[in-house]
Amino acid sequence: MPDPFSAAPRIIEVAIPTPLRRCFDYLPGPDTPVQGWQPGLRVKLSFGHRDMVGIVVGTKQDSDVPTSRLKPIKALIDQTPLPADWLALCRFTARYYQHSLGDTLFQALPVLLRQGRPLEARTLDRWRLTSRGQKTSAEQLGRAHKQAELLDMLRQHRRGMPHTAITAQGFTRQQLEALAGKGLVEVHTEQAIAPPRDNHETLAEPSLTLSREQSEVLAALHAQLGRFSPSLLHGVTGSGKTEVYLQLIEAVLHRRQQALVLIPEIGLTPQTLDRFRRRFNVPIVALHSGMSDNERLDAWEAAGAGRARIIIGTRSAVFTPMAALGIIIIDEEHDDSFKQQDGLRYHARDLALVRAQSEHIPVVLGTATPSLVTLRHARDGRYHHLHLTRRAGHSRKAHIELLDIRGRPQDGGLTPPALEAIREQLALKRQVLIFINRRGYAPTLACHQCGWLAECPRCDARLTLHRHPPELICHHCDHHVALPDACPSCHSGDLRPQGSGTERTEDALATAFPDTQVLRVDRDSTRRKDALQHTLDIIHRGDPCLLVGTQMLAKGHHFPHITLVVVVNADGGLYSADYRALETSAQLLIQVAGRAGRAEHPGRVLIQTHHPDDPGLLLLAEQGYDALAERLLVERRQAGLPPYRHLMLLRGESPHQQNLLELFGRIGEALRGHVAAHDIRVDCLGPVPAPMERRQGRYHVQLMLAADGRAPLHDAGAWLVHYMEQLPEARRLRWSLDVDPVALD
Repeated sequence: MPDPFSAAPRIIEVAIPTPLRRCFDYLPGPDTPVQGWQPGLRVKLSFGHRDMVGIVVGTKQDSDVPTSRLKPIKALIDQTPLPADWLALCRFTARYYQHSLGDTLFQALPVLLRQGRPLEARTLDRWRLTSRGQKTSAEQLGRAHKQAELLDMLRQHRRGMPHTAITAQGFTRQQLEALAGKGLVEVHTEQAIAPPRDNHETLAEPSLTLSREQSEVLAALHAQLGRFSPSLLHGVTGSGKTEVYLQLIEAVLHRRQQALVLIPEIGLTPQTLDRFRRRFNVPIVALHSGMSDNERLDAWEAAGAGRARIIIGTRSAVFTPMAALGIIIIDEEHDDSFKQQDGLRYHARDLALVRAQSEHIPVVLGTATPSLVTLRHARDGRYHHLHLTRRAGHSRKAHIELLDIRGRPQDGGLTPPALEAIREQLALKRQVLIFINRRGYAPTLACHQCGWLAECPRCDARLTLHRHPPELICHHCDHHVALPDACPSCHSGDLRPQGSGTERTEDALATAFPDTQVLRVDRDSTRRKDALQHTLDIIHRGDPCLLVGTQMLAKGHHFPHITLVVVVNADGGLYSADYRALETSAQLLIQVAGRAGRAEHPGRVLIQTHHPDDPGLLLLAEQGYDALAERLLVERRQAGLPPYRHLMLLRGESPHQQNLLELFGRIGEALRGHVAAHDIRVDCLGPVPAPMERRQGRYHVQLMLAADGRAPLHDAGAWLVHYMEQLPEARRLRWSLDVDPVALD
C-alpha cells in the first residue's frame, strides 16, 4: 500500500479545536516541511474570520470541497511533528468518547502549544562562583555590601542559582555583572529542566526495608516489567503502597526508562513530589492545573525529550508524551477525580490502561478501596490482584465505631461522646482529625418563625452560609448574596444557621478547647498559594492539635500523630438517587479512617450517624470495605448495573424546561426506532430531569443508554451524535455525550 505522505499532497487534512466532529481540508501553503507533510505538524491557518492553530492529521489528493473554495495554510509552526504515540492516544480518546478530534488534540496540549509557541526547551541563566570567587571573602569587597551579601548567598549554592531566584532575593543584574567583572562569578545557560548528570547515582537516599508481603508484591511487579500487564495493588491504608511504587520505579530507572505517576488531587502533589525527590537523584517534574503555563510547557517538553525521568501529575498528565515510558502507576485508582466532568469527559485511569497496552508496559492501580469496575476485572482474572493486608511497621488498623446521634445535642455537629473522645486524646498529647465534607459555616440559613430557607435563585439548591466573610454562597454556580438583616418572607429577625459546615465545627472546637490549636483545611482556607503546605507542616511537627477538614484530607496523607478520627455526619452521601452513592461514600469513609493510628499508637474512628442500623454501614464498620464491595457486586449484577453493563448519558441543558423535555422526548423516540430497526441491543431510558434539574439558571435533562457490550453501545452512541449534529433544534441547546459516566448528576 503506498504511503500517503510520500508524494507531494494536494490536500492537507487539519484538526481544529471546534466542537464539530470532523477535520477540515486546506491547500499546502508557502512553507514546506523538510521531512514532508506528516501527522502531528502544527500549522497556522485561517478558519472563518479568525486565525487559528491546527494540527495536520492526514493528506489526500482530492477533497469533497471544490479546490477553488479551499484556503491555503498560512504558516508552518513545527518542522518536527508531535509524537506519533501521543497522536494515536488522542485519536483513540476522540473515537471512544465520541468527541471532536480537534478539541481532543488541543485539550491534550499545554496552553502555550495551543497558542503556537514553538516546542523547544526553555533555557535559564544560572550564576555560580568561579574558583577565584570561592577564595574571596566578603570583607575583601570593602564597601560593596550588597555584592558581599550576594557573594555569600552564592557560596551556599554549589551548583549556582537561577537568575530569577537571585533577583527574587532583592539583588540586581548590575550587582551580578559587577561581580562577574571582578572574575568572582560566572553565568551558564542551561535548559530549564536539565538532564541527569552522567554516572549519577539513581538513589539520593536508601530504600526502606520491606515487609514480607511488600517483598512478594514487588517481586510480582518486577516480573511484569517490559510487557503489558495490569495489576490491582489492593492494600489497606498505611500498608506501604508508596514504598512499593518507589522501589518498582527504581527498577524502571535502571532500565533507562521513565515512570508516569497519576494522583487524584492537586493537594497531594507537593508531598508526593517531596517524597520522590528525597528518594531519587533524577529530574522529576509535576503536571497539574496549579502550575504556570511556562512551567507546564517545560515539564511537557522535558518528558517528551526524555530528560524528566519521573512525571507526577493529575488526570491530564495521562496525555504527556514520554520518550521511554516504562511504567504507569495510578494511585487511589478509585477516585472520581480521574474522570473529567465537562467538555472532553475522559477517564484518566481507563486511558492509562489503553496507553500501557499500546506501549507494552505494565500499569499498577493502587488503592485500599478499589472501584467496583476494577475489582470485577481483578476477580475475573483480567488484572493481577496483589494484596497488602497489613499496615507497615507496628501500626494496626484503626477500630471503627458507629455513634448513634439520634436525639443527642450537638455543638458544631459534634455530640457529647465525640467531644469526650477528643478531650481524651488531647490529654494524651495526640492529634485529632474531625472530618466534615461540607465547607462553609452551615448548609443553609432558615427563618425560625416562618420556615423560610435561603435558596439559590439559579439552582435547585440552598445557599451555604459562610462567616469569613459573612455571606450566602451557592456551591454549584458560585452565586453570592449578602446576609439579610431579616427574613425576606415574614420580616422576622430570627434567622438561624441550619446544620454544620467546617467553619461552624471549627468555631465550636475553638470554644470547647481554647488551649488547643484548631486547623481548618477546605477549599476556602487553602486558596492562598502554599496555605495547604503550611498547614501540613504544622501537623507534621506533632504538637497536639485539632484538624477540621473536608475530603481534601481523606486520602494520601500520612499523619503519624493522629489517633482519633471523628466523622461528623456519615449520612450525607449514603442516600442518593445515584446507584454509586454507597460505593463512593464507603470509599471516602475508609480513606478518612485510614488517617488514624498510622504510627505506634492505636487509632480509633467514630462515625456519627442517624442510621446506625443501616445494613451497608454496619457491614462496612464490622467487616470492612472488601465485604461491602462483594455485596455491592452481587447487587449490581442482579440490577444490571455497571460493572456488569455499560452506560452512556446524553445530557442536555437549556433555559426553557418544557422545550428541552419535549425535544429529548423526540430524540429518545428516534433512538429507540433506530436500535429496533437495526437490531442493536441497547436500552434507551428516559428522558428524565437530572437529579439537580436546575443549575446556573438552566434546566438539565438526560437520556441513558445501557447495553451488555461496548460495541452496540458505541454504535448507538455514534448514530446519536450524528443525529444530534443534524438536528436544527439541538443547535439551540448545550448537549454532550458522557461515555462511562461516574455520576448521574
